[in-house]
Amino acid sequence: MTKPMITIHNAETDEIITREMNNSEYTQYQKDKTNAEAEKAENEAKVTQKAALLDRLGITEAEAKLLLG
Repeated sequence: MTKPMITIHNAETDEIITREMNNSEYTQYQKDKTNAEAEKAENEAKVTQKAALLDRLGITEAEAKLLLG
């Protein structure tokens, strides 16, 4: 498997270098990707929990904001 490519643009010389990620960059890329997926799943779970709570209470999101705001 090939690693993702990185493009580096030197604004002073206008030189553009495209290369494959090195090992440390690829390791960090994988960690960042895993963290982003976990954060997305957590946010989706919160949205689901919020909707379930509002449904149990029998109120809309706008009504909840009025009560809390």
